[in-house]
Amino acid sequence: MRYYLVSFLAIAVFVVPWTAANYPGLADEMVATVGRTGSELAAVVLAHDPVTVDALKSGYAAAEAPGGTKIRILIVPGHEPDYGGAEYGSLKERDMTAELGRDLLGLVTNDDHFQAFTTRTATAWTPEFDAYFKDGMKDIAAWRRAHIAETAALAKISGSVAASTPATHVVSHTTARDDVALRLYGVDKWADEHAIDIVIHIHFNDYPGHTGNGPGSYNGFAIYVPEKQYYNSTSTSALAETVYDRLKKYNAVSNLPGEDAGIVQEPDLIAIGPYNTVDAASMLIEYGYIYEPQFQDPAVRSETMKELAYETYLGLLDFFDPNSSAIAAKTYDTLVLPHRWDQPLDPRTASAPDIFALQTALIADGDYPPVGKSLTQCPRSGTFDACTKAALASFQAKYEIDGEDGLVGSTTMSTLNKIYAPDTI
Repeated sequence: MRYYLVSFLAIAVFVVPWTAANYPGLADEMVATVGRTGSELAAVVLAHDPVTVDALKSGYAAAEAPGGTKIRILIVPGHEPDYGGAEYGSLKERDMTAELGRDLLGLVTNDDHFQAFTTRTATAWTPEFDAYFKDGMKDIAAWRRAHIAETAALAKISGSVAASTPATHVVSHTTARDDVALRLYGVDKWADEHAIDIVIHIHFNDYPGHTGNGPGSYNGFAIYVPEKQYYNSTSTSALAETVYDRLKKYNAVSNLPGEDAGIVQEPDLIAIGPYNTVDAASMLIEYGYIYEPQFQDPAVRSETMKELAYETYLGLLDFFDPNSSAIAAKTYDTLVLPHRWDQPLDPRTASAPDIFALQTALIADGDYPPVGKSLTQCPRSGTFDACTKAALASFQAKYEIDGEDGLVGSTTMSTLNKIYAPDTI
């Protein structure tokens, strides 16, 4: 469905005269609103063509035909190449988002159904976006003003658009610097101009209530989607559901109040299209809190990034074609497995990657988190903690392994390798 400037003119031509005849007091306000809005809309003709669920799925099917048009996905690593984002010790969120974005870009690019784009690398904007920002900031600003004016006008006149009800801010967010915000709107504008079907913004969370060297009180991932009043809400929510279902198998859902539903509707996040600025299904994924232990060890962090990218990719496939996702998932729906353990694991000396793989295997086997606990309480962390010991005890009892309580001895290791590294035995 398209909404053009003619829709606005129709309001001016038909609605205002009728209102003047029946409600003189309201007519004056409408005339003023139409005048203000018209000056903005005259500069930019707004065409809304929101991507629908049916269009996405039919587009995926069409991509299989010779010469078919592929689903166009834009991957946006959060924050600027050299500015912004959470920091914890030596970790910078903007570097982490670039790493995960690179991994996800590789998976999507290698799928013949998709055509993938990204806004930046770890060090710079891509040439296309660099030029777009340098040459088009005035146009971006005008485009943003026009969308704001259109939304306000339609809300006043018809009460049918996003501004017609009070914005519900479930979670507070940091306000972006003016130039940064404008570039975010520029990403939205570019996506509309290039017929992007799906936009995925990659972020990592932080909680301001912790000391610089200590972790915060919350952990887990959450997916932000547009409020239901926005044109791209339905398609985004449907896509977010399948990505969420994939991520939650191996990763904790955020326990921050407001985020603990897992999928959060937000009215004002620029990334997902306030004022109906984005036609694509557009989600922002907070993949976890920057201080969580799986991000601290470099080897585990690298595995975690690849894993999160893979789970996101499988979630996309689940939306389009569960048969395709089953094929892509192969024997295990995780990149951590198969894994071969070459030596017994003692909690004091075991390597973090081996523990991370152990926790993954215990999840796959149904023993982790231990009974009475959740992944939020017992995240897959790469640390041999009480949760891991309890889950390991359950695994050992199930396979009738005795004498190796609290550690992965030779019998436990052999059992794990038979199940989760069969090709290496």
